[in-house]
Amino acid sequence: MSSGVGSGQSCGEPASSSVQSSYVSAGGSKSESVTVRTMDGSHQSEAQSVTLTVDGFGTVKDPLTDEVQPVKRFTWTNESGMSVQVISYGAIITSIKVPGKNGAVDDVVLGFDNILGYRGANNPYFGATVGRVANRIGGGRFTIDGVVYEVTKNWEGRHQLHGGKIGFDKFNWTSHVEGTVVTLSHTNKDGHEGYPGTVLASVTYELKNDNRLVVKFRAVSDKPTPINLTNHSYFNLAGHNTGHEEVYRHIISLNADRITETDEDSIPTGKFLCVGGTPYDLRIPRELGPAMSRAPGEGYDNNFCITKGTEQGMTFIARVVHPHSGRTLEVYTDQPGVQLYTSNFMPDPNRNIRPRPINAGDYYELTHLEPVVPAMATDLPIRGKGGAKYFKHGAFCLETQNFPDAVNHANFPNSVLVPGETYEHEVVYKFGLFEEN
Repeated sequence: MSSGVGSGQSCGEPASSSVQSSYVSAGGSKSESVTVRTMDGSHQSEAQSVTLTVDGFGTVKDPLTDEVQPVKRFTWTNESGMSVQVISYGAIITSIKVPGKNGAVDDVVLGFDNILGYRGANNPYFGATVGRVANRIGGGRFTIDGVVYEVTKNWEGRHQLHGGKIGFDKFNWTSHVEGTVVTLSHTNKDGHEGYPGTVLASVTYELKNDNRLVVKFRAVSDKPTPINLTNHSYFNLAGHNTGHEEVYRHIISLNADRITETDEDSIPTGKFLCVGGTPYDLRIPRELGPAMSRAPGEGYDNNFCITKGTEQGMTFIARVVHPHSGRTLEVYTDQPGVQLYTSNFMPDPNRNIRPRPINAGDYYELTHLEPVVPAMATDLPIRGKGGAKYFKHGAFCLETQNFPDAVNHANFPNSVLVPGETYEHEVVYKFGLFEEN
């Protein structure tokens, strides 16, 4: 599938080379030879092993047939002290535990302790594999080969979001395990949510010993149909339960010199905006809170167009640092865009969660400033893992993707998958420790 961008607009040279990084693709098996950084800063090269265990995570009913199905949970652990958990329901990442600079291991993604949480109406796609088309389809309508298709409008009653009312995240995927690679598969029938074609989709997960979580999406269809899959993990490198104050203290850089312009409903207009001189210029590292304070609406929910060379494959997308814990996250993908979302629509009972232009003086202190919820509040917090209360701005998402509503914009990268072709999308989340000079 094409990934070229024909905006007809150049934004000039990047503001800084700070967003440069490196990635070396590697195959994997249960045992591999790698160089690992130990907690004391030394290096060692030897055969390391990643372990994978499988157990249950309750049961769900198929949303179309009501058939009761067991949910499987897959747990990877490597010798660097990192672990990842994924469940077959929604092909969801439920946990990513990463050591910090002082050795403390914290879970850095938001989620729930049980299957009931993931099936709840207030689940904002925590960790989910999203499809058939992630993000928005304007007007819930598109045309392929002269045929107009109407899909479910589950966003403001006017547009479609994340595949409709019953997207890929609402199904229990079948699983196949080979070594430490888990492949989850889902068959989406012709006409579901209004889409043409029966689609067979799969996502593979694998944890490496250098703390890379490798995710690969694939899909084929028997009719032309739009496809845009992504993972919707909500990250907070301070720990999933530390809230908005710690999110504001993250330092972020994005390898993007443009965004797709959107209207008041967050639907792309088809135009591109250069980030230079705007709140969207994250090409040099910036504290997330102060950057958010300058953005319209005091938060991000925007598709950033990745700066990449012609025919370039895997590309560095973003680097996020949480100075207090020392944790870092780097993201790489072969997709043309990434949606930076700062949890703007999560609960804000007192309507007073907002970033400041300058972070407070106690920058390096964990404050755990949890909002007090009034007795009569209706915008209640989301109850997450370990009894955590999740509020607005309590996490950020980096959803690698094609551009939103691409099926309705001829100048966006092609999103229509045709019979005989294969949709492919790879994303790598690499966790590490910040090393001060």
